Amino acid sequence: MSGDNPDLFQSGENFRGYVIERLLGKGGLGAVYLVRHEMLDTLYALKVLYPDVAKENPSYIKRFLREAKLATRIRHPNLVAVHDCGFDAARNAYYLVMDYVAGGDLRQAIAFAGKLAPERAVRIVAQVASALEAAQPFNVVHRDIKPENIMLQPDGAVKLVDLGIAKASNVDESLRTTTDSVFGTPTYVSPEQALSAADVDARADVYSLGVVLFEMLCGRVP
Repeated sequence: MSGDNPDLFQSGENFRGYVIERLLGKGGLGAVYLVRHEMLDTLYALKVLYPDVAKENPSYIKRFLREAKLATRIRHPNLVAVHDCGFDAARNAYYLVMDYVAGGDLRQAIAFAGKLAPERAVRIVAQVASALEAAQPFNVVHRDIKPENIMLQPDGAVKLVDLGIAKASNVDESLRTTTDSVFGTPTYVSPEQALSAADVDARADVYSLGVVLFEMLCGRVP
C-alpha cells in the first residue's frame, strides 16, 4: 500500500512550526519524517497516517490516536514520548510528533551481528522489561513485542515503540478496534494471544520478550 501513497512532505518544507529534514521510513499505514523544531532547533520524529488509509478504515485513526494517548499517560525513559498530536486539514492527515531515536532497531542489530553478546542482550531485555513494568499500573499490554519495535540509541539506551495496538483498560473504550483479536506478530505471540489478543495480560508480553531474547542470543527464533 505504501507504494500508492506519495510523499506528503518535501525536505525544507515547514509544517506547524517544524521544518522537514528528510523521510525516515514509510510503510503501509503511514510515513515517519525527521523534523526540526523551528524555534527550539531540536530534532523530533513526525509520524503521519496516510489520508487514503484513514479514509479506507477509520479503525486505523483510532489506533493512531490511541498511541498518542497512551504515550502521554505513561512517561518512562525507555518509552518514546509523544509531544503533539493533531489533524492537518490542508493535507487531510493525522499526525503526531514524538522523540527522535538516532539509531536503528533491534532487527537491524541482529541482522548485522548475527548474534548479540549475552551482556548486551541482557541490558536490552532489562530496559524493555522496565518499560513494560511502567505500563502495568495503567493495565497496558503492548501485544507486539518484537525486534522492529525496539529502538537502539547510540549510547546503548533502548526505546520501546508502537503502543498503537496496546490494550489498556483505562483508555477510552472508543479507541478499541474491532481487529484487536488478530493483532500481534505470529512469530512472537504467546499461545493465548494467538487465540485472542483481546483477552491477554502482561504475561503475553513476557513471553514475546523471551522470544526476542532467544533470537538475540541464537540468531534465530525458537
